[in-house]
Order: sequence, then structure tokens, then C-alpha cells
Amino acid sequence: MIKVIIVDDHPVVRRGLKEIIEDEPDMKIVGEAKDAMECFSLVRKTDCDLVLLDINLPDRSGIDVLNQLKYEKPNLSVLILSVLPEDQYALRLIKAGASGYLMKESALTELVKAIRKVNSGGKYVSVPLAEKMIFQSDSYEKPSHKSLSNREFQVLSMIAQGKSLKSIADELRVSEKTVSTYRSRIMEKMNMSNNSDLIRYALEHHIV
Repeated sequence: MIKVIIVDDHPVVRRGLKEIIEDEPDMKIVGEAKDAMECFSLVRKTDCDLVLLDINLPDRSGIDVLNQLKYEKPNLSVLILSVLPEDQYALRLIKAGASGYLMKESALTELVKAIRKVNSGGKYVSVPLAEKMIFQSDSYEKPSHKSLSNREFQVLSMIAQGKSLKSIADELRVSEKTVSTYRSRIMEKMNMSNNSDLIRYALEHHIV
């Protein structure tokens, strides 16, 4: 029996995922969480094989939740479920420890297959992204945001969403000065001078 915990802040989404998973005779939902705090509490006290994690949570970044889960339970499989563009986020999150990345729009047809692959020790991304990763030329000039660290990329995406430095600092649980430092590094690496440039770039590259 594959024991799954669902972490998503939308009750309707959790209900839909639960129905898909529990239609399978060898899968079982052993817990549901609406935010990071509930997620950590559940994982610490519940025997589970896999966490199905939305990276847009109300109380903490899903990337931070992933890092904490892998720190506490290195062998726990974490399958990311998101509406954010797969080609911008999947590889970063898999490198950070996720076992796979699934777009919410594909959950109805691909969720069960993704869970089985991840539970067996494999990695899961969509076929189009896998092909892109395999056949992309090494000589292809990478866009400038590829040079950013995961935290810098995270701050870039939050700035592009129109969040203030203070709200970013609160969400990431760091000081406003630290966020400002990240912002400066981002602009230096990407050769940009203001937030408008960052927002325009993020929109053009489908980061938000």
C-alpha cells in the first residue's frame, strides 16, 4: 500500500486528488494538510511513503517546505504539484530533492502514473519536458535567470508577482536587508537596474 499525504491549501483540490488516489486499490491517503505547519506535524507523526506538495502555500514557501522535509526525512519521496511553469521550476526542484514535478492541469490523467514512478524510486516529469532536457544542445545559450541560485530565483519570482521586500522577507522568514541583498545579486547577475526590468523579464520568460 502506497501511503500518501496531500499538502494543498485548497479544499476542493485536496478532495479531487483524494478521489483520484483512493480509486487505486494499492494507494491510501493517510493525511491532509492546508499549510506548512500542518504538513510538518503530519509527516513527523504519520507513517507515509510520499508527500504530494503544492509549492504555493499560504504560510511558507513550498521550496522551503521541500528543503525541510528532505532534511528531516531524506528518504521521503516528495512529488511537487503546481500551476507554475514546468520548464522553469521542475528541474530546480528536482535538483533540490523533489522526486518529480506534475502540473495540476495534468493531475487527472498523470497523477497515478507519477505516484507509482516516484514510489518505485524514479523521477517524474512530463514527456515534453523530458524530451526537451534530453535533446537540448549543450551549446544553447541559457537565459540569464538560469545562473541564479534557488533562493535568488525564488526572490525573483516573488518580486515579479508584485510583492514588496517586506512581504517577501516575512514569507521567507529572513530580514528585509537580506531580501534587499538577494535583489542586488539578482540584478547584478542579470544585468538589470530596477524592478520593472525584472518583472518584464519574468513575464517574457513565463516565470510567473
